[in-house]
Amino acid sequence: MTTQAPGRARVWWLAARPRTLSASLSPVLVGSAVAFSEGRARFLPALACLCAALLLQLAANFINDFADHARGADAADRHGPPRAAQQGWLSHRALRRAALFALVGAFTIGLYLVAEGGWPIAIGGAAALFCAWAYTGGPLPLGYHGLGDLLVFVFFGLFAVVGTHWVQAGVTSPAAFAAALPVGLLATILLAVNNLRDRRSDARAGKRTLAVHLGERGARRYTLALLVGCYLSLVWVHSAGVGLWAALPLLSSAPFAVKLGRSILRDQGAALNRTLAGVARLGLVFAALLALAFGMTRWPG
Repeated sequence: MTTQAPGRARVWWLAARPRTLSASLSPVLVGSAVAFSEGRARFLPALACLCAALLLQLAANFINDFADHARGADAADRHGPPRAAQQGWLSHRALRRAALFALVGAFTIGLYLVAEGGWPIAIGGAAALFCAWAYTGGPLPLGYHGLGDLLVFVFFGLFAVVGTHWVQAGVTSPAAFAAALPVGLLATILLAVNNLRDRRSDARAGKRTLAVHLGERGARRYTLALLVGCYLSLVWVHSAGVGLWAALPLLSSAPFAVKLGRSILRDQGAALNRTLAGVARLGLVFAALLALAFGMTRWPG
């Protein structure tokens, strides 16, 4: 399928999927806030974490664009936003080259992060590089076998938050693990809504996402459970050292979450694109409020 392409810069902007990039910013923001609350924040490692995370996500997005098109998952019956390869705006070769450039950039920055954080960052970073490619690329794409949700939770939640904290603080922290839970759940909701929307076209193309395995009703309930779990996890965040008075602003996002929950249970097809954009906004706002909560725990001292 080929349609009139936007300008070149606009095409690459769309291929980058800017609405999803908050999933890279949020864990770095929260992990850095935890380090700040402990008096251990460091600007350069935090900036390096952000750049590496963005490059890894860009690489994964570019690979997903051409790989899903090549495997038939991005066909004419897809309800999501236009994809560059699907529309004929960018060739597979151009997207592959851009993905490789982003991976090389992430690897280069990763060398600095390994120097700062040692072997835990080396192991986690190597796994992140591999999964950015293997999620939809390679002979056995992990996202086609129901593993996408787990990978997103681990790399956009657990590893990203805890790793960002680690390279600045040099120690583990119960607060970093607690903060990683809601951040990871919100990132996973992004994928879950995306897969709920594309469930039928994915099943036709042989892309066995968790939404395909669960069926429509199960996928909706699962996604809603992730959203509820995000707010329930605040109990752990509170027990990890965030005072109740500092955590209260997080509840201000609850009415918006309720609205998203109704959409998750009700909307179909292309209508879920609005839900997806709303989840991205909620993830960024929630992360900012969570970072503020950790920052406020240091303010009195």
